[in-house]
Amino acid sequence: MAIPAAVAVIPISLLFIISGLIVNLIQAVVYVLIRPLSKNLYRKINKPIAELLWLELIWLVDWWAGIKVEVYADSQTLESMGKEHALLICNHRSDIDWLVGWVLAQRSCCLGSALAIMKKSAKFLPVIGWSMWFSDYIFLDRTWAKDEKTLKSGFERLADFPMPFWLALFVEGTRFTKAKLLAAQEFAASRGLPVPQNVLIPRTKGFVTAVTHMRSYVPAIYDCTVDISRAQPAPSILRLIRGQSSVVKVQITRHLMQELPETADGISQWCMDLFVTKDAFLEKYHSKDIFGSLPVQNIGRPVKSLIIVLCWYCLMAFGLFKFFMWSSLLSSWEGILSLGLILLVIAIVMQILIQSSESERSTPVKSVQKDPSKETLLQN
Repeated sequence: MAIPAAVAVIPISLLFIISGLIVNLIQAVVYVLIRPLSKNLYRKINKPIAELLWLELIWLVDWWAGIKVEVYADSQTLESMGKEHALLICNHRSDIDWLVGWVLAQRSCCLGSALAIMKKSAKFLPVIGWSMWFSDYIFLDRTWAKDEKTLKSGFERLADFPMPFWLALFVEGTRFTKAKLLAAQEFAASRGLPVPQNVLIPRTKGFVTAVTHMRSYVPAIYDCTVDISRAQPAPSILRLIRGQSSVVKVQITRHLMQELPETADGISQWCMDLFVTKDAFLEKYHSKDIFGSLPVQNIGRPVKSLIIVLCWYCLMAFGLFKFFMWSSLLSSWEGILSLGLILLVIAIVMQILIQSSESERSTPVKSVQKDPSKETLLQN
């Protein structure tokens, strides 16, 4: 049953902020003490520490909102996931595509080593951004002259990663909206390219760089095609916080890295062709309600995230109780009123941030999409 976001956001945000700062502090201590001695030992220790935070978001998907992730894949692909390095590419359909990826990573036992290429501004966000920085995420300026060097050095750092990792790359560069689709269609028509109906035109620079530098130690590419069940509204951060369920469909196809072309132009064309195929796949789903031919795989709903959240809540409740006893904040009407105002401000601010995230998806673009070969890797 849906609940007002303002009611849910206070306990959820308090839990995430308090537990997140604790995780950040532990990560910082381990970074200072362990990383100078052994980078790989640090990574092995950081993996379960980061998962203490990421599992709270998995809990939101699995247990709070009850979002069902239907995975369509062959058994060989499912068996390989979590046992090898992989470059993961995906169409960007909704606000929570990245969370769906984390759900898949958690089921494959590599949540703490599921990495992504992000905008540089994200690493300055308290809690979530800091934790990503400690976990070897790659952050870009969105200027290719700088980003090319950043990508190359980031890929070099991952070459000796001591456990299976996933590196996620949304090659469309932005979330799918009707306005952005229109811009992509106008560009495709002007260049004689296949006109997309359900995806955007991929920006292939980052993908080409990734394949070129990672093919020697990353054996596979996981091609994910994501869409939403036609019977329910699309999931979003706001619906997630309100506890509103959705069904997300994901098809996963595994490609061997060695099968890709050797030249940059060939790799770029491979990616473009992949999205033409992905567009046809989604068109068939929308017109005939057929989501491919691969079998549905049961990925379950592990209780680990639920246990972690319950432990965090108990720890937070105990700490807040001790704090209030020490500070005598609840011993006067003035203290109670001050606490109430603080919680109200938190609720209002979080509600504004959530609604801003929602409205961003419907913001129209102002110009026709530029040539993907000349675009920066990440766009708004």
